[in-house]
Amino acid sequence: MCTKEQLLRELEGKGVVTPEWRDVVASVDRAHFIPEVFEGHDRRTEPERWKRAVYSDVPLVTQVNDGIPVEDGGFRLSTSSSSMPSVMLEMLDLLDVREGRRVLEIGTGTGYHAAWLCHRLGDANVTSVEIDAAVLSTAVGNLAKAGYHPATVLGNGRDGHRRGAPYDRVISTCTMREVPQAWLEQCPDGRVVTPWGSSFFGGSFATLDVVDGTAHGSFSGDPAFMWDRTQRAGAGRVRDFYRGEEGQKSTTDVEPQNVIQDDPAFFTALSLTDAWYRWCEAEDSSGEATLWFVTDDGSSWAAVEYAPGRAAYEVEQYGPRALWDEVLVAFLRWHELGKPERSRFGLTVDGDGQRVWLDTPQNVVGPS
Repeated sequence: MCTKEQLLRELEGKGVVTPEWRDVVASVDRAHFIPEVFEGHDRRTEPERWKRAVYSDVPLVTQVNDGIPVEDGGFRLSTSSSSMPSVMLEMLDLLDVREGRRVLEIGTGTGYHAAWLCHRLGDANVTSVEIDAAVLSTAVGNLAKAGYHPATVLGNGRDGHRRGAPYDRVISTCTMREVPQAWLEQCPDGRVVTPWGSSFFGGSFATLDVVDGTAHGSFSGDPAFMWDRTQRAGAGRVRDFYRGEEGQKSTTDVEPQNVIQDDPAFFTALSLTDAWYRWCEAEDSSGEATLWFVTDDGSSWAAVEYAPGRAAYEVEQYGPRALWDEVLVAFLRWHELGKPERSRFGLTVDGDGQRVWLDTPQNVVGPS
């Protein structure tokens, strides 16, 4: 029988449950926050399979395409979920939550994360903002079923919730392109934790300490959260953008997989903010692959053909932008800087916007 105790044991086995959060994980039943039917699971027909998913340390997608029905064969964009519990604990560790602190959560989702905060801090210290009315309505019901009643707000999370300010902590469960000024105004002396990035690479937590409305912080982790709905990255299948057009052809001696490793991809994402990539392996076990780049608006693409043992790789670029050339410029610049690891970069946010720097705040390497 799968139970919430099994989830606790799995998380403890991974060493991610701190003493401060053990009772929370043990007490809040994730099943209250998962719909009976979600991506490939139906509690009514396969209850044990449903429970195995719910009580496992995995993310569970609970909405696709903003709740709009998907045509057969249509692309399914994940738009709401119950986050992976171990990643939730990682974020909360970064947030440094303590009793008595007031937390603003951006992105209510299923309500599971808000319930954790309520159990630890009390309902009166938790405010959660959600942009999707249907998602929020379900979350409020889930929370009530579990016995929690935080302040819940329908609105754009970028605006925070000024009426409930000030807060000691702000935590976002969606990926942001920039940290909104409103969060710093509403949490002028506290901490902000959010997934952060641009279309090219969004796999970082930004942890920012705020003093007098100015924030400084660092990057860490490997999160894969859904985007702030007001500034989503491009997404889709390559076949939805490539229709047999012929682009400009050339070759490169840079192995394509090298440019999408985390450290160089993070750096490239600072300048190439509006394009995404897909690594597509051949299905014939040859080891060959194609690295695709596509702009968010779909107007330009590039493809680099990889085959083991080659010294040069075929490149094709189509549209008004030469995407491989843009990637290559950033990649070579990263080499010139000494191939710095992501941990050496930092972020400053103030009234003038946000700036990414290398090693010291004075050494600005670019906005995002």
